[in-house]
Amino acid sequence: MADAALRLKGLADQLLGAPFPLRIRAWDGSEAGPPDVPVLVVRSRRALRRLLWKPGELGLARAWVAGELDIEGDLYAGLDALSGLVWERDEDARGALDALRDPEVRSAVRALVKLAGPGLPPAPPGEETRRPGRLHLHTRRSDKRAISHHYDVGNDFYEIVLGPSMVYSCAYWDTPDGTLENAQRAKLDLVCRKLDLAPGLRLLDVGCGWGSMAMHAAREYGASVVGVTLSAEQAAYARKRVADQGLTDKVEIRVQDYRDVRDGPYDAISSIGMAEHVGAERYLEYAQDLYALLRPGGRLLNHQIGRRPVGDESAYSVDGFIDAYVFPGGELAPVGTTVTQLERAGFEVRDVEALREHYALTLRRWVANLDAQWRRASQLTGPGRARVWRLYMAASALAFEQNRIGVNQVLAVRAAESGTSGMPLRARTWGTG
Repeated sequence: MADAALRLKGLADQLLGAPFPLRIRAWDGSEAGPPDVPVLVVRSRRALRRLLWKPGELGLARAWVAGELDIEGDLYAGLDALSGLVWERDEDARGALDALRDPEVRSAVRALVKLAGPGLPPAPPGEETRRPGRLHLHTRRSDKRAISHHYDVGNDFYEIVLGPSMVYSCAYWDTPDGTLENAQRAKLDLVCRKLDLAPGLRLLDVGCGWGSMAMHAAREYGASVVGVTLSAEQAAYARKRVADQGLTDKVEIRVQDYRDVRDGPYDAISSIGMAEHVGAERYLEYAQDLYALLRPGGRLLNHQIGRRPVGDESAYSVDGFIDAYVFPGGELAPVGTTVTQLERAGFEVRDVEALREHYALTLRRWVANLDAQWRRASQLTGPGRARVWRLYMAASALAFEQNRIGVNQVLAVRAAESGTSGMPLRARTWGTG
């Protein structure tokens, strides 16, 4: 077979009812499709079997993680072209059956099955994990396993991706051509100013990661900080950084579930990129727990990715690729739902700031860091895991740019019984600090 690419392109055109927008290079070395566009590299017929047995996002992701599919050229343009063809296609069984009633579609599928070769699809890549059952979703045990799956892939790997700042959340940019380190420092400072930190105040940093927020709050604002994480690797790394910077008298890093923190009240709480792990059914409990840990007049800064609302919220389902390979058990909620749950817990929400474009810029920098040291990153964590992160970050950058998801900083206060919030009359002075 020396014309696999031409046959693939013809079948793709037939199934789509339009020209396939990428050039195709097949496992036999053949190429077909328009010039001067990204190339979809199909390294093995196994990729076709995965897509036939699991059409849409998860089949594509499995082939990508296994190294059977790739994009050469502009990664973002290639993924953008694929997103409307496979990535976002309806995987509902009824929709697939309806499509198969078309004789041309049936003919193309039969030809694709023949081209894919005999046999069942390969087993999912080893990087894939299984979502906990409903009864076990977001228990302390399942949350610890999920956090370990995502974060315990090696601190050296994250050093490559995140750079010296070791901050794994949206940065705060002055200009698109600034440095990632300056933008992350600006984000940490923005959080500290919103929380009105000062010497001697107690800060609880929920989901403290590698300790960057805790150290910034202690070093620059004199706060006394407790950081909690479920990742033992993160905690060990953070403790060493704290010791190296001479901050052990101001910063304590714990391997602890936020639900088990008992030494409140705190003057302020930061939760940066952690609440996405909580889940809809547990979110009110999360908000109530943080409320109980704050003193009256204390502030919460909740920095969280949000999705667009859908017509029937009960029909919302988690992203198959993200759930299987990136954040098992993670869920996104609309920002309005987040604000409602915080207020149900007793908080008064005082400010909401959208940082959607900032996250797109951050993700593109992380992908560039990964690409620049691809060989070493692949050696550190395995090529499959490195491919997971590259796909996840690049696709997420596009999702932020196209306004399919966003990220918001919600500043809330636990008002005193008298109603006093402790907030200044004109609070938004933090943006110019």
